[in-house]
Amino acid sequence: MKNLKIEIKWAIIFALMTLLWMVLEKAVGLHDVHIDKHMTYTNFFAIPAIAVYVFALLEKRKNHYHGKMTYMQGFICGLIITLFVTILSPLTQYITSTFITPDYFQNAIATGVSTGKTTQEAGEAYFNLENYIIQGLIGAPVMGMITTAIVAIFTRKN
Repeated sequence: MKNLKIEIKWAIIFALMTLLWMVLEKAVGLHDVHIDKHMTYTNFFAIPAIAVYVFALLEKRKNHYHGKMTYMQGFICGLIITLFVTILSPLTQYITSTFITPDYFQNAIATGVSTGKTTQEAGEAYFNLENYIIQGLIGAPVMGMITTAIVAIFTRKN
């Protein structure tokens, strides 16, 4: 576990950053009054998400590999972070949906129905905690692997 200390630390930082992002989205109204703009602005989450991976791999390179790190070492580090982020994703989704923005699903359903983008039944099937947890368990590893594959290129140093 000592060898995974950096990866676990950055996975926790990633989870906390995710919760902070949700608080920010809620505060600016993307979960209620401006929910129609949510799909656009939520994509900006990629910026801090990528930054977390960059900082994590740079720390791994500096403190574990003594300033030198191959692409494969960085890639494996990122995959391990992704594994822990994926494990934490149901918890972060639960906290988000229960404490940060408990009305989000109802707001999203109501907006989808009122704009004609979905039916009540389809909206209820899509916008719910169980479905979002499943999406997180699929999305986190996919996006984590893609991010890792790219970030490892820029953080390698021989």
